[in-house]
Amino acid sequence: QVQLVESGGGLVQTGDSLRLSCTASGRTSSTYIMGWFRQVPGKERAFVAAIGWGGTATWYVDSVKGRFTISGDNARNTVYLQMNSLKPEDTAVYYCAATQKRSYYANQNSYAYWGQGTQVTVSS
Repeated sequence: QVQLVESGGGLVQTGDSLRLSCTASGRTSSTYIMGWFRQVPGKERAFVAAIGWGGTATWYVDSVKGRFTISGDNARNTVYLQMNSLKPEDTAVYYCAATQKRSYYANQNSYAYWGQGTQVTVSS
């Protein structure tokens, strides 16, 4: 089992920055990919970014490329999502996820472990 705890959400204005953190505990040695998803009311959870754990591979949804950066700190079992130039359409609950299987990073069904979510609100 892997437990994930997110932090760093909040209320910001358009153009501001936030950094989300997700710390993993438990049986983390087999983690293969860690990802960030977001969800707004009435819509399905959507892929934002992912990172191959222990490597350098990263992936992003087109709408955040150039604004968001995902990174990982293996020693701290923590993944970060640096969000710059935030827009109102980035408003959502952001979830951290982890998978220990070689699977498609953008599919939420690939992930077995999820955090509780952290709210990000961007005002215009």
